[in-house]
Amino acid sequence: MAIDRREFLKASAIGLAGTMVLGSCAAGTTETKKKLKTNPFGDIINVGAIGLGRQCLSVSKGFTKIPNVRIVGCTDVYKDKCTRYVNVIGDIYTKKGIESNIQIYDSYEALLANPDIHAVIIATPDHWHAAIAVAALNAGKDVYLEKPMTFTIYEGQQLIKAVRENGRILQVGCQQRSDAAFQHAVKMVQEGKLGKIQRIKAKFGAPPTPYDLPRTKLPEGLDWDKWLGPLPLYVHYSDDMNPPISLDPVKNEHCWGAWRWYRETGGGFTTDWGAHMIDIAQWGIGMDGRGPVEVIPAGVDGAEYLTWVYDNGVVMTEEELPVSKENGVRFEGEKGWIEVTRSQYHTNVPELNFVREKKGGEYEEAPAHYQTFVDSMISRKDPNAPVEVGHSTCTACTLGNIATEVKHAIKWDPDKQVFVGDDELMNHRLVKYTYREGYTLG
Repeated sequence: MAIDRREFLKASAIGLAGTMVLGSCAAGTTETKKKLKTNPFGDIINVGAIGLGRQCLSVSKGFTKIPNVRIVGCTDVYKDKCTRYVNVIGDIYTKKGIESNIQIYDSYEALLANPDIHAVIIATPDHWHAAIAVAALNAGKDVYLEKPMTFTIYEGQQLIKAVRENGRILQVGCQQRSDAAFQHAVKMVQEGKLGKIQRIKAKFGAPPTPYDLPRTKLPEGLDWDKWLGPLPLYVHYSDDMNPPISLDPVKNEHCWGAWRWYRETGGGFTTDWGAHMIDIAQWGIGMDGRGPVEVIPAGVDGAEYLTWVYDNGVVMTEEELPVSKENGVRFEGEKGWIEVTRSQYHTNVPELNFVREKKGGEYEEAPAHYQTFVDSMISRKDPNAPVEVGHSTCTACTLGNIATEVKHAIKWDPDKQVFVGDDELMNHRLVKYTYREGYTLG
């Protein structure tokens, strides 16, 4: 498979040149309010939402907390989710005394065709991320894109090109980058307070498994063919894949969409939670925009856990955190360790301690990460999770799944974006697959 790596590397260099080490996590700051006075989009930034499940509702609630931002449009292949979205987000605006007029679009193409929409939230299943994001960028929209950024490595490469060629802003949904505890942990690591980092433990969960859910009745109003979109292999509908909802009486999803747990439609915990934790790990050790040089599956070559090796000597494993016992990251250096999760922060170096601010509500509803995106829209400078970072994180996750599938260690050149000593692996479906007829990337 031929990939234009020269163009990819050129785009990557341009993007990373403007990437800040640590982004601001302040929402509604004086600086931001000053920027709004010179907002190139006018008094109001209009946002559309694409893919209206549980995650999109949480993210959108965060956006409603930002002054001078209005959600004005939405679309989903499940009609009831469109109606629910308008009801929920519209009610939030009404309670704020803000007139709400959220338009429902029949397709994402129709939403993107509206020149009055400045940016979009994309929270579809992963296999739709790249196609919709590239279309949005080509339509002149800035993009807030849920993680993992793409389904394949090639899609990530093309997304970088689309961002840089169109001169748009793309923020990946790595909310932990705008969390003060994670920022502090990374800062301590980058400042050498732990000495040379020798090992990282990242807890996020297992790779995907083959699809085995039973066929169930398709809910009325769900276009399953459009949901499948570019996927080349047909997967039958099951209630857990896109959980049915009810508007009267109100009944929300009984679970998170199970598509993420299966090889045919997702990347398992490796890309779901791994996109958060590997992101923090690579950020801390200066591997943003690059990634590992070797990945070893559990049980191979003496590796007890799924293992990533970096060319700076750091080894990262997916395993339980000794103290927190929940998803998170542990940096272990010559002088001590730091362990950080969404609810906990621990260290054996007292002067590096951090006291978390107690927050209520869902993690994804906190406006900090979305404020960073809005600030970047206004300044036209990269946010703290730009497209190159999203790609390097997503690639590391994907390499973990590839190594697990092929059941042997794989070597990777993060600069050239090729496997070392195994050209055949470039044909793996998670590197690139052929979209179903009628679907294109861009």
